[in-house]
Amino acid sequence: MVQFPAGTSDLQQMTTNITHQRQSFDNALAKLRAGEFARAASLCEEALLTFPDDANTMCLASRAYLALRQFESCERHVTEAMRRFPDFAMAHDVYGDLMLATGRASRAITAYQKAVTLDPARPATLAKIDRAMQAAAAAGTPQDSKTPGTRMAFAGEIREAESLQQAGDVKKAENIYRSILKKDPDHVEAARLLAGIATLNKRFSEAEVFLLRVTSLAPKYARGWVDLVDAQREQEKYDEALKSAEQLLALDPDKPESYMVYAGVLGVAGRHRDAIAAYRKTLELAPQRAAAMCGMAHHLKTVGEQDEAIRQYRACIAAKPDHAEAYWSLANLKTFRFEAAEVAALETLVQEGELPDDALCMLHNALGLEFDARGDYDAAFANFERCNTLRRKQESYDPVDTEATHDRVISFFDETRLQQGTTTELHPVPIFIVGLPRSGSTLIEQILASHSQVEGTHELSDLAKIVRRFRGRRNEQFPQTLNGFNAEGWARLGRDYLASTEKHRSGAPFFIDKNPNNFVFTGLLKLAIPNAKIINARRHPLDSCFGSYKQLFASGQPFTYDLTELGEYYLQYQRLMEHWHRVLPGFVLDVHYEHVVADLENEVRRILDFCGLPFEESCLNFHQTRRAVKTASSEQVRRPIYASSVNAWRNYEKHLGELFHILKPLLEQPPADIRPGRAKGHDGI
Repeated sequence: MVQFPAGTSDLQQMTTNITHQRQSFDNALAKLRAGEFARAASLCEEALLTFPDDANTMCLASRAYLALRQFESCERHVTEAMRRFPDFAMAHDVYGDLMLATGRASRAITAYQKAVTLDPARPATLAKIDRAMQAAAAAGTPQDSKTPGTRMAFAGEIREAESLQQAGDVKKAENIYRSILKKDPDHVEAARLLAGIATLNKRFSEAEVFLLRVTSLAPKYARGWVDLVDAQREQEKYDEALKSAEQLLALDPDKPESYMVYAGVLGVAGRHRDAIAAYRKTLELAPQRAAAMCGMAHHLKTVGEQDEAIRQYRACIAAKPDHAEAYWSLANLKTFRFEAAEVAALETLVQEGELPDDALCMLHNALGLEFDARGDYDAAFANFERCNTLRRKQESYDPVDTEATHDRVISFFDETRLQQGTTTELHPVPIFIVGLPRSGSTLIEQILASHSQVEGTHELSDLAKIVRRFRGRRNEQFPQTLNGFNAEGWARLGRDYLASTEKHRSGAPFFIDKNPNNFVFTGLLKLAIPNAKIINARRHPLDSCFGSYKQLFASGQPFTYDLTELGEYYLQYQRLMEHWHRVLPGFVLDVHYEHVVADLENEVRRILDFCGLPFEESCLNFHQTRRAVKTASSEQVRRPIYASSVNAWRNYEKHLGELFHILKPLLEQPPADIRPGRAKGHDGI
């Protein structure tokens, strides 16, 4: 990864400077590879006059001078790189080369260990450690066998396994690591790498076991603590993850990475203010750390400090002009408008096409949202389409599997089975807001969370995880994995859900779970938590579908990146909701976004009545409620009710033909004036 300095505030000039910087580096690298060491060193010196903060060029200059045996010049550049960028693994690797070349093998080992700790994916550095250890042994210098990078009795096997893993043969690599641990149970690096494979396969509990062993054997191994934090976070073991992150801070209190890891755990644990403070500490230690600026901005946005969030996103872009996530996050505020120079920089970045697909997705989506706000709907759609084409390639989604799952759910949860659940009411009472994304669920959540007896959380994953636990016990698919449950079994499932979600709550008698995908679990909830409240967020099918198509989701909505699949998914959702209304009359309340916008007070009263809550004026003034909101609608629900999103699909009518065709049975039901084509005076579908 090339590290670039902050430059001028003119974003287009920044992009030009980056291109020039890369070309200078590539030219010098080509000369070094061709054996023209003096010319490579000269080109590096010229480049550093223009780009004095380029860590890669500093290291390249050091390599050129090392090849020329000009050790003083080599040391001057590499020590400057380590001073400015203490966490840049390449600098420590080059310094190790210098130490080894000048007969200081012990210091070379230390430098190589540092490089591997900062960037474990460095098999070449592991080989250098072998050579340095041999040199140290020849010189009679003992090494600590418990320090990662020195316990290399199986260095060849480690390198072979890493090569296999990089080639995609993960199973063989895993077998090698396990074989090493059978012979040497205290081999720290084999245990850490095996944990990495477990993490790759989402076996986070197994990864945690290995990493606890790693940190026990090598408590000063920072990388082990970082990986342990990640494994614990993935299991939502936030207390344990925070303790591990605190161990990392104690080990490396002056490293910005330590505070980055700590801030990340604080954020997912919902401690947004503390996360902001940790990111600020990161930036005290590393003022140009773009990732810290972006991470802090996310939490500032979540707690409602939009102006400061915007400043941090822009600072992130100034530090790293191709930081796609910062651009996208600004656009995703929905209430933000880019300046002309920022739009030009965005367009330059997507036209060059040099960034990974993930980044290009974010940039195209950002441009789509910007052009949408400007009323240039053709340009907006073109960018949404490019974004979704790229993203769909990364997603694994099977519409046939969705239909089959809904078939099983409808068959399983029939009238007979739905009489077999527990009759015991559980407390606190969960309010599930379900439906499709971008259908007004955040608005409903904000209204309810403004009530004194209701606690807002966020889109919780606990219910799906509990259901998956049962899937793991039987070789069956949901919901057949729940076959045989009696009333006590269902009650236990409900209690498990309340226990699992306790970490998100603070004691209110009601709490909200706003995971839209929970609509598939409606029958299960009736059996397990009979006093649960389920609100189905509804919106015009075209607004709902196209609203999802416009939104770039972090994860969990793989059907939203293709208009055909979106339409088909909506029909499946509609079919399942009709089933719930038929077999569980009155258990689910449909709330239409359009009705809330048109008649807020009556809809609020209807929602509160359904939940068994007394009316409170604060629910009408939901936009004044100060709380953390994580979803894409966070800034929109901090404004009074507005109607501009109703029938927004009409702006894209000429682009939505395939969606019209799929949704035709539903589009024939609403009033004629909101069907495709009616606004233009023709018959439409």
